[in-house]
Amino acid sequence: MNRRERLMATLRGERVDRPAVSFYELNGLDEDPTDGDAYNIFSHSSWGPLLALTREKTDRIVMRGVAYTAITPDPLVGIAEEETWTEGDSRYTTRTLRLGERTLRSRTRRDREVNTVWVEEHLFKGVEDVKGFLELPHPGGALAVDTASVLEAEAALGESGIVMIDTPDPLCLAAGLFSMADYTVTALTEEALFHRLLDWFAADVLPKTAAVAAALPGRLWRIYGPEYATPPYLPPRLFEAYVNRYVEPMIEVIHKHGGLARIHSHGNIRQVLDYIVGMGADGIDPIEPVPQGDVSLRYVRERYGRELVLFGNLEISDIENMPTEQFAEKVKQALEEGTAGEGRGFVLMPSACPYGRELGALTLRNYEKMIEIVEGW
Repeated sequence: MNRRERLMATLRGERVDRPAVSFYELNGLDEDPTDGDAYNIFSHSSWGPLLALTREKTDRIVMRGVAYTAITPDPLVGIAEEETWTEGDSRYTTRTLRLGERTLRSRTRRDREVNTVWVEEHLFKGVEDVKGFLELPHPGGALAVDTASVLEAEAALGESGIVMIDTPDPLCLAAGLFSMADYTVTALTEEALFHRLLDWFAADVLPKTAAVAAALPGRLWRIYGPEYATPPYLPPRLFEAYVNRYVEPMIEVIHKHGGLARIHSHGNIRQVLDYIVGMGADGIDPIEPVPQGDVSLRYVRERYGRELVLFGNLEISDIENMPTEQFAEKVKQALEEGTAGEGRGFVLMPSACPYGRELGALTLRNYEKMIEIVEGW
């Protein structure tokens, strides 16, 4: 059974020769050590062995967004002024949105040694900013889908893996425009206004999802954003209101064209699992172990494993810091709980990947241990 066959059988709930194993964001295709960009952490020599291991041994799942003529996953493209500059070892980007007499501004920072983007200033600072934003017209335009990025990645992968189409939900696009404090207060106290904001984004996201699902049928999708409505941020009733209402139609059009939908949600998921199954999801990641999450992999497998393919549940902090003998027990526990009894399927996977420029020797050894254990399972 080759790696692509193993992944597809897992997604369909069929028997496999061994559990699949993915390194999540690391796929051995997108990380380019030869890229001369000063912010490319993968150019450091310490990454070489791990990238080779990823290419040669993992069941590769490559994430791809899809380009359109008018609609993008970024809500500010085409409507905000953008400026980027460098100070020291950091790259800054500001965006300015002019709404009549009101001006909204956001700022992000990317540090040279860290592969992540920090938001230093959020666009929305209050309810009036949201109301002003809602006066903007939708981007509109033709829904021409550029399938090249997906098809080219699939060709490059061959039998070693699959492409997963990656999309935010309306909640992700809306919540990300606030600081976490302002978001939770607004979502709790201004439900009608917040629904208007979600409807604004859904008017673009749902047609986009339908167009891509038709142009690229039968693929796995990852929908990210539902974690914004999990406890302790919001009560479960608002998960149903802010996630199910908007994501269920996305899943329906994905299913219509033979695709499968995986829900991405870090943190506490115990109280919202019924809602996730209820909207027709096919999979869930990363099912973080206690105390990062609030539910064991065994619990999810026993109660929801017939409906959901489970992806998880190793913590990246354990990969980076835990002695290998101890980490090996974590891997074995995840494999035991993820495959126990009857269930649709399981993919061994960490919750994230390292984002520092220099990869530690312990981190590499723990990734190698994951492969050693799963290949002997």
